[in-house]
Amino acid sequence: MPQYRLHFKNKLLTAGALSVLIILLVNLDAFPRFVNQFYSEGLYRAICFVLHLLVGWLPFSFGDVLYMAVIAYLLYATAHLLILLFKKRFKPAGIYLLQLIIGFQIGIVLFYMCWGLNYFRPSAAERLDLQDTSYTLNDVKAVTRMLVDSVNESRNTLTQADLSQQNKAIYTTAVNAIDSLSKTSPQFKTFMPGVKPSLISPLLNYLSTSGYYNPFTGEAQINWQMPVFDRPFTACHEMSHQMGFGREDEANFVGYLAGIHSSDRLLKYSAYYEGATEFLHYLHRRDTIAHHELKAMLNASVRQDLKTDSAYWEGYAGQIGLISGKFYDSFLKANNQPAGLRTYNRMIRLTMAWYRKRVRKSVSMEVRK
Repeated sequence: MPQYRLHFKNKLLTAGALSVLIILLVNLDAFPRFVNQFYSEGLYRAICFVLHLLVGWLPFSFGDVLYMAVIAYLLYATAHLLILLFKKRFKPAGIYLLQLIIGFQIGIVLFYMCWGLNYFRPSAAERLDLQDTSYTLNDVKAVTRMLVDSVNESRNTLTQADLSQQNKAIYTTAVNAIDSLSKTSPQFKTFMPGVKPSLISPLLNYLSTSGYYNPFTGEAQINWQMPVFDRPFTACHEMSHQMGFGREDEANFVGYLAGIHSSDRLLKYSAYYEGATEFLHYLHRRDTIAHHELKAMLNASVRQDLKTDSAYWEGYAGQIGLISGKFYDSFLKANNQPAGLRTYNRMIRLTMAWYRKRVRKSVSMEVRK
C-alpha cells in the first residue's frame, strides 16, 4: 500500500474514533446525575485544580494567548490548503484537511473534558432547591421594587474612591466574595478562584462581551475597559463558571449572590445594579406600565450609570457584534440552553425562588418563636 494511502487511512481511523468519542460525550446530557457525581463533583474538580496550578499564577491570560495562536494557525492553514489546491496537489491537500478536522475534533473533546460537561449536570434550581416557579407578576414587581431600593441605597454609599478602584483591587474583592460564598454550601465549592483582565478587551468591546471563561485553561477573564460598575459583578459571574455553573443564568445568579453579600460597596452596587436591570428588563416585556413606574424610582446617579452603560456598548455596536451574537446564541442552544442568549435573562427564576425561600424561612422562624 502506498505510503500516502496508509497515512490517510490511519488519519481516517483517528477521525472516526474521535467522532465516536464526541457522540458519546454529547449524549451524556441524558445522564445529568451521573455527570454531576462523577464529573462535576469529581473529575472536573481535579482538572480545575491542575489548570489553576499550571496557569493561574501567570499575571496575564494564557487563554487569550492560546486563542490568538490558534487563530493565527488557522489563517496559515487556510492559506496553505488553498496553495495545495491551486497547485492541484489534491492528495496532500486531502491529508492536510483531515489533519485539520482531527485537530478540531480534539478541541471539542478537550472542551467537554476540561469543562463543557458541566452543561449536562442537573440544573442549579434542582441542586440548590430553588425550583419554586409559582410566583406571579405581582411577586416580580415586589422584588423589583426591593431591588430598586437596594440599588439606590448602595449607589448612595459609593464614594469617588470606590468608583476609581483599580482593576487589581476589583479582582481581589471579587475573589474574596466568591471564596466567602463557597463556604456557605458545598454546591458553591471552588478551588483557587481567580480572574484576569483579558488581553483582547478591545476586541471584546466590538463583540459586545463583558467577559468570558476559557474552558481550556480554567481562566476567568473580564473586559477591563468597560464601565467600572460593570466589572465587579462580571468578575463574579465568570468565576461562577469556574465553580462548574455552566449555564449563563446560573452564573448570573451565583455572581449576584456573591455580590450582594459582599462588604465591598462597589461590588454590592454592581450586583444590585445587575439584578435591578435584569428585573426591569423582564417587566418591560410583560408590564410596560410597571416597568416605567419602577424605573422612574431609580435615583439620578443610577439613571446616569444606565446612560453611561448604554452609550459605552452602543459606541462599539456593529456587524461583528451581531455575527458573534448569533454564533454564541447557536453555541448555547447546542449546549443544553435552548433559550440561547435569552438564558442570561432567566436568572429571574432562580432569584425569585431564592427570595420566596427566604420569605418562607423567615416566616417559619417567626412561627417557632
